[in-house]
Amino acid sequence: MAFTVTAGQVHDLVGAAALLRHVPVPRRLIADRAYDARSFRDWLTEHGCQPVIPPNPTRKHPHTYDPQIYKQRNLVERMFCRLKDFRRIATRYDKRADTFLSAVLIAAALIWWLN
Repeated sequence: MAFTVTAGQVHDLVGAAALLRHVPVPRRLIADRAYDARSFRDWLTEHGCQPVIPPNPTRKHPHTYDPQIYKQRNLVERMFCRLKDFRRIATRYDKRADTFLSAVLIAAALIWWLN
């Protein structure tokens, strides 16, 4: 597992590309519609990863995805919800990215230990 911190105005795809540089390419990538870019989907497919991303409603030719597998995305959403239980992370009091990332890592370790 890996975490990366990006600037607030950076698109999610930039953060996904940065994160995928630090981990092995998964067999499947489950993501929401914000990650539905042809270049990103093509990159995943080229690297042997099955993208499970619902199509953006504005697409002329929507692609298919497995809705049963997509339901597993709630595990990631629940993890972010658990991280936001920590006030320091939810409100991002820290001005520096390295300090904020260390707080996220400590909270993630604590959540893992308690479960």
